[in-house]
Amino acid sequence: MSEDHEITTHRLILPADANHYGTLYAGSLLKYGLEAAYAAATRGVGSKANLMLRRVLSVECRRAVPVGALVEIQGAILQVRQCHIVVGVVGMPLTNEDVPWMDGLFGFVQVNEKGLPAELPETIRTASNKTFWAPLINRLEETKTRGATAEWLAARTE
Repeated sequence: MSEDHEITTHRLILPADANHYGTLYAGSLLKYGLEAAYAAATRGVGSKANLMLRRVLSVECRRAVPVGALVEIQGAILQVRQCHIVVGVVGMPLTNEDVPWMDGLFGFVQVNEKGLPAELPETIRTASNKTFWAPLINRLEETKTRGATAEWLAARTE
């Protein structure tokens, strides 16, 4: 069993997931990555999770995935802020290939009943001490994206 801040899921790539080349369509790739990221985020935050996707920070596609392939997607919380968490996902084929077919960083925000950012309910553990997640942690450190929610709220009052 994985730790409370990590998940592992599996997907069979079906014809409905394919593009005109018979490989995984990018829209399906994003859907599966987002599902895994949300599962890891919700599991890590716990029963009081009320998470909303805030942004897709990064998604890298490294190889075509053919219909019929079975892939494993791992997800883990990599960064926690006051109301924002970043989850990394890595998709690997279930063969002895050494490079992931995809990886990504997804940011989620805990929201209140009005859908506005709210503090996270408890201490949340991250997977930042595992070598497996180092490439995504390094990419996250290079990403300097900050939200502008306060700026939008202020613009509405003018």
